[in-house]
Amino acid sequence: MENNARIQDLWEQDEDTQKDKYLIFFLGKEFYGIEIKYVIEIIGIQTITEVPGLPHYLKGIINLRGKIIPVMDVRERFKKVCKEYNERTCVIVIEINHLFVGLIVDQVAEVLSIPEEEIVPPPEVTDSENKFIKGIGKVGDEVKLLINCEKLLINEEIMEIKEISK
Repeated sequence: MENNARIQDLWEQDEDTQKDKYLIFFLGKEFYGIEIKYVIEIIGIQTITEVPGLPHYLKGIINLRGKIIPVMDVRERFKKVCKEYNERTCVIVIEINHLFVGLIVDQVAEVLSIPEEEIVPPPEVTDSENKFIKGIGKVGDEVKLLINCEKLLINEEIMEIKEISK
C-alpha cells in the first residue's frame, strides 16, 4: 500500500511539472503551442510511406523504432500554403487517446510556461479552422496560438489510423 502511495505522489509531481508548459513551434511566422503532456518526442523529418485513401493532410506513416506512426502535415491541416520540408522541419510525436500521431511542423522553438491567467479564449468566429485553437497565450508582447490536440482528428480518421497502426 505504501508503494502505491509513493507512485501516486510521483505521478502527481510529474503532473505538476507539466502544468502550464507548452512546446512552441513555428508554422511560417506564427507561433503555436501544444500542451507538453501530449508530447512524446521530437524527431527530424524522415521517409514517409504514403497510404492511399487518407485525407490530404495525413501524409502517410513512418516507422519509429518498430512502431508505425501516422504523420500529419499541420500546415495542410490548418489550410496553409504547403512548404517543402528542410533540415529544420520536425515531427512532434504526440499521444491523443492512446493513439500516437506525428505532427510535421516547420520548426520547434522552445518549451514555455504560460500560466492559465495569461491564456484567453480564441475569438468566436464561424471559421472551422478556429476549432483547432483552444486558447491564445500571452507571452510578453507576443501571442502563441494554443492547439486543442483532441480536435486535430475526427472520429473516422482516428478509426482509420488505428487500423493502419496495428
